[in-house]
Amino acid sequence: MGSNESNDGHATCQAEKCYNPRDSTLRFVNTEDEFDFLCEGFKSRRALMSCGHAVTPTSLTNWCRRLLDQGESRFTCAQSGCVYEWPFSEVRKMALLTPEETEYFQKALAANAQKDTHLDTKLCPGCSTFVRKETSNLSVRCTVCTAKRGRVYEFCWQCLREWKGPAPRSDRCENDGCCNESLKTLKNCPDITFESVTGVTGCPSIRACPTCGSLVQHSKKHCKSIVCPRCRVKFCFVCLKLAEECFKTSKISGQCSSGVAPRQSSIPVWKK
Repeated sequence: MGSNESNDGHATCQAEKCYNPRDSTLRFVNTEDEFDFLCEGFKSRRALMSCGHAVTPTSLTNWCRRLLDQGESRFTCAQSGCVYEWPFSEVRKMALLTPEETEYFQKALAANAQKDTHLDTKLCPGCSTFVRKETSNLSVRCTVCTAKRGRVYEFCWQCLREWKGPAPRSDRCENDGCCNESLKTLKNCPDITFESVTGVTGCPSIRACPTCGSLVQHSKKHCKSIVCPRCRVKFCFVCLKLAEECFKTSKISGQCSSGVAPRQSSIPVWKK
């Protein structure tokens, strides 16, 4: 195969990464590389991903980099009919990511996840696997770290450190400096001055969407309603009611019958 073994125990091939044939944690198969879409003929032995499809480390690296470049925040199998999502820990191992590639992948994942309006995900500080949060509880369990450490591992969604103190909690953990930056923004942002809405004063310039909790700003122009870019729900920026409900009793560019909703002191949780 024209390879030798490097200092880190991986086999190296000319111009590509190759698996160590003595790695007993890999499931080697004598089938074609199912991710060599450009027919480059990578020389490494083929190994099975957890979904059952065969890859070489270079073909897997290329596929996952392509996903990142397309703005994806999840690593999914490329084979038709397979909807399997690989954890980052598996990709890092099976793609034999270098330290430089690992850093690039982590930064790209984080950036893409922030742009993804359908996911509430963050990187676990213990293993860099993406974890999703479904409730308002800030204490989030990582199943990967829990399995590796042989004990329950939970981290704070807010400060991204291992959880400290009693749980569940929705405000903060007991790590020093843990605070909700979104709530600070809602509390301290200046009032907005609308250009087209009359009779409204004392309205904060930043609101948390009452449906999904995403922080949004009004353009100051046109009517007082806004469509949340994350959940696509239209609501009144002034009274925080759904737009159709507000407009039953108020003009679209005038005061709300219920007045200006006070500054929010909690972040709504999206119940999808």
